[in-house]
Amino acid sequence: MLYLIPLLTAFTGWFVNRAALWLLFHPVKPINLGFFTLQGAFPKRQPQIAEAIGKAVAQFISFDDIRTKLTDPEKISALKPVVEEHLDHFLRNKLPQAMPMISMFIGDSTITQIKTTLAAELDLLFPKLIGQFLDKAQADLNPAALVTSKIAGIASEKVEAGLREKMGGALAVMSLLGAGIGLIIGFIQLWIVLIA
Repeated sequence: MLYLIPLLTAFTGWFVNRAALWLLFHPVKPINLGFFTLQGAFPKRQPQIAEAIGKAVAQFISFDDIRTKLTDPEKISALKPVVEEHLDHFLRNKLPQAMPMISMFIGDSTITQIKTTLAAELDLLFPKLIGQFLDKAQADLNPAALVTSKIAGIASEKVEAGLREKMGGALAVMSLLGAGIGLIIGFIQLWIVLIA
């Protein structure tokens, strides 16, 4: 019977790790056991976890950084070909269709002049438009609240399934590690008992 000690402690180590992993997510609904209530750690603390993650994510979102990147002159000049193409299409096709009389007075040189002038004006206008858009977005959006509400709304089962999918091998290794540690402890206990 003494030689069962390492096997029992290995099983205990494996079982404790499996139980600890199970208790992270189960039971989802609280179960009243008289002296205490049993509920999985994630479902019980999900609102606090969601709030903490929301605050952490919000620290990394800087509207000033976004504004700097979006109003970068290189980024705006990268839009120029698209804007000029659209203006050219508008001035050559849409405007004459909408106002046929104008087409009689507008030639290629006039279209090029209008296009160049409008494109230069848009270079000045784009940073202002982007800035106003981001000011409004910053006032309307609360990244911390947005992330918090998304995480708080995730079903515990979905989080568990995702964790098992992404860390399946690591979770199995943890269980085996628990069994290995239990086995070592069992051999130490057996050795102590046999020496005494």
